[in-house]
Amino acid sequence: MTKQVVVIGSGFAGLSAATCLADKGYEVTILEKNTVAGGRARKFETDGFVFDMGPSWYWMPDVFEHYFNLFGKKAADYYDLVRLDPSYSVYFGKEDIMEVPAQMGALYDMFEQYEPGSSKNLKKFLKEAQYKYEVGIKEFVHKPGHSILEFADIRVLKSLFRLQMFTSMSKHVRKLFKNEQLIQLLEFPVLFLGATPANTPALYSLMNYADMALGTWYPMGGMHKIIEGMVSLAEEKGVQIALNQEVKQIYVPNGHATRVITQDKGYHADIIVGGADYHHIEQQLLQPEHRRYNEQYWDKRTMAPSSLLFYLGVNKKIPALHHHNLFFDADFDQHAIEIYDNPQWPSKPLFYVCAPSVTDQSVAPDGHENLFVLIPLAPGLEDNESLREKYFDIVLDRLENHMGENIRNHIVYKRSFAHKDFEKDYHAYKGNAYGLANTLFQTAFLKPKIRSKKVSNLYYTGQLTSPGPGVPPSLISGQVVAKEIFKHIKPN
Repeated sequence: MTKQVVVIGSGFAGLSAATCLADKGYEVTILEKNTVAGGRARKFETDGFVFDMGPSWYWMPDVFEHYFNLFGKKAADYYDLVRLDPSYSVYFGKEDIMEVPAQMGALYDMFEQYEPGSSKNLKKFLKEAQYKYEVGIKEFVHKPGHSILEFADIRVLKSLFRLQMFTSMSKHVRKLFKNEQLIQLLEFPVLFLGATPANTPALYSLMNYADMALGTWYPMGGMHKIIEGMVSLAEEKGVQIALNQEVKQIYVPNGHATRVITQDKGYHADIIVGGADYHHIEQQLLQPEHRRYNEQYWDKRTMAPSSLLFYLGVNKKIPALHHHNLFFDADFDQHAIEIYDNPQWPSKPLFYVCAPSVTDQSVAPDGHENLFVLIPLAPGLEDNESLREKYFDIVLDRLENHMGENIRNHIVYKRSFAHKDFEKDYHAYKGNAYGLANTLFQTAFLKPKIRSKKVSNLYYTGQLTSPGPGVPPSLISGQVVAKEIFKHIKPN
């Protein structure tokens, strides 16, 4: 008999795991609680606008290409990629704007303008980051994280020092650069990893290599086009996707799960893959005796940030905006402290605005702008409408000041999304948006394990387990868990 796999959740990791398993001959069903597939990468449409609800940055194109290549496909079979130039803009003040070019020569020139002589150090920095990227993406992130022994060969041990696992990102950057704006540019990619740059391993400069050397891209039509491609491929491989099926219980007689029960149906399962929130599956869907971790364990985990999001439809174009816009016109360090060290609603928030309609007019009516506004926040904060409106006014005032024009009176559509919504829609622990923080003590084999210790046929994938948060790591996580299942439980 063919083994039946039930995957809980249809985000990047769940779809990746399901498709890899179906390709190996398993019979796979995905159960998705929401009305559309995609998890945090869902979309919604209204009044001629098409909004991506979550991820908006397309970095590490090789990871996506590798995924589709596994099945004899290419990313181009499913969506058209364009490289953004400038990659993004950083606003340090009203007349102080850094436009980060896509071409390396222009990037070196820009660094020289901010800090004479710094292009030489940038080349050194990116060469080291390239090594980390190639070893990290090709070696470390594909390890299942069962134990330290996975890393105990001479080649890997030697590379640990070159990977700078024990040096902070902050110290690494400041050793090479003095200009504060260049430092903030290089530190910003780690802001969503769950710790300040001072507490994040310099290993994660690999993200700067992904950003600056591999480029910032956009799939025409929106980030959900990736999900549409993955769903199409999954269904081609025979995966069944059941929407509006919220899992209520995993039935585990004698330490072996046999059924996944939703609000109105039971699904037989020889193997279960938890692609939804790990904490929710463990603490809500399993009985206490089947949980590997207790509530105290989870409470001590360092979570990556949550976010306050606004989806805005504007009935005019905003010429000064690029596709990606970072507003660092407030104290970078103070906001980081208010996310990680002293969790609270920020006194002067940094924020980000994505305007995909600058690149792709299909996501907004003619002459309109589609805006996605994000304020990174500490997880677990109080969340109510009055706080959301307060911060909406704060960022809109600053955005209008930078753009030099009225935007508020031209908003024809507005929707907010924050902690309570992350909890309601995704069962996200403490309302987090990005998963488990990538701190030194929550890296690799120190993350929650991908295989249950108490339920013999239960596995986990996604941003709360190996290799960690982000879209490319989630894609890889699905592949890793599929390989582990194939090792232990053959399809027939």
